[in-house]
Amino acid sequence: MNNIAAQMQAHLDNLTKPRGSLGRLEDLVIQLAVIQNRVPPQITKKAVYVFAGDHGIVAEGVSLYPQEVTLQMLANFLAGGAAINALASGLGPGGLEKIAPGTTGAENATTGAAGSGNALTGAVPGPQAAWDLVAVDAGVAGDTSELEKLASSLPPGRRFLNKKIGLGTANFLHQPAMTEEELMGALKAGEDLAEDAQQQGYDLVAIGDMGIGNTSTAAALLVASGFPLETIVDRGTGIDNKTLAHKQQVIAQAVEKHGPYASPLDILRKLGGYDLAMMAGLMLGLRQKNIGCIIDGFPVTSAAYMVCSMDRTVRDFLFAGHRSKVRGHSPVLEALGLEPILDLGMHLGEGTGAVLAGYIIELAVKTSRTMASFASAGVSDSTHAEEKY
Repeated sequence: MNNIAAQMQAHLDNLTKPRGSLGRLEDLVIQLAVIQNRVPPQITKKAVYVFAGDHGIVAEGVSLYPQEVTLQMLANFLAGGAAINALASGLGPGGLEKIAPGTTGAENATTGAAGSGNALTGAVPGPQAAWDLVAVDAGVAGDTSELEKLASSLPPGRRFLNKKIGLGTANFLHQPAMTEEELMGALKAGEDLAEDAQQQGYDLVAIGDMGIGNTSTAAALLVASGFPLETIVDRGTGIDNKTLAHKQQVIAQAVEKHGPYASPLDILRKLGGYDLAMMAGLMLGLRQKNIGCIIDGFPVTSAAYMVCSMDRTVRDFLFAGHRSKVRGHSPVLEALGLEPILDLGMHLGEGTGAVLAGYIIELAVKTSRTMASFASAGVSDSTHAEEKY
């Protein structure tokens, strides 16, 4: 056993509880202790980075939603009206945001999503949320300069970063999704975000996604990596059977067209997205900085698979936030050897499952830091060697 892991296990075993009785919570604490090289680990500040990017493959009719939804949802994140905003806000006083009289949170969010006026019109910043939320333009097919102008007026802990590589990737059914230069730029931008995470003092980072067509891109990466098409390609935004069959056909044709593949990077360049490549770069960078990373659903996990195909050691820094309802998610988690923390039938994206799991990790860490030892509490320890089960 790793020395830090052994120290952490000894620390847990000395707390006022039967040994191993907190189950997977103890495993999570031990993993984070090893990542941070600290006994016990700590989580003083955490963030979810949500990558918004567009995908040229949507031109083939593989999604129910038009491409402009990506930009509209990016504005919604900044307005505070998305599911990830609600979940990242937490349950304490810091999780409550005041809304101007006569309006609702949904109305405020709609104002921002439509792109008219200030995306925060009607919202009065409340206390800081439990998670910082960093919305990243990772290749949105639209002008986000107006969102940049709003950056200084965002509530504490909510940020916008423009890391745009291009106005969405190319349609990979007809040409490679990215050039070599674009791929390297996206990976570097992700590594720069790991530097941002360190400078901000984040002890834990969750990764989320928002991009119309990104499940098609994620599926193509995995099929090209050897996963069977029928176990990977799913409905994404809820397409019908006819569109699903079309989506499968498009992905199969694209994977065949660009093969054979020289490496995971070659797959990522030909079939990937700016957003997924940027996520990959962030994961690589977080490993180098000893910051734990919670991955969300199918698109984020496909990026994780590509990273681990390049460097298997990254896997030890990853927590699988949840098991998505998306068909292809479970096979990829199994291939990575990651056990999801939650299984709630979710398939939204945005980092929602990762953030929920982050609360579990944080509470696990809290038990390790605040529980009394047998000696300090004056509680008698077991009289014989205790078997864990």
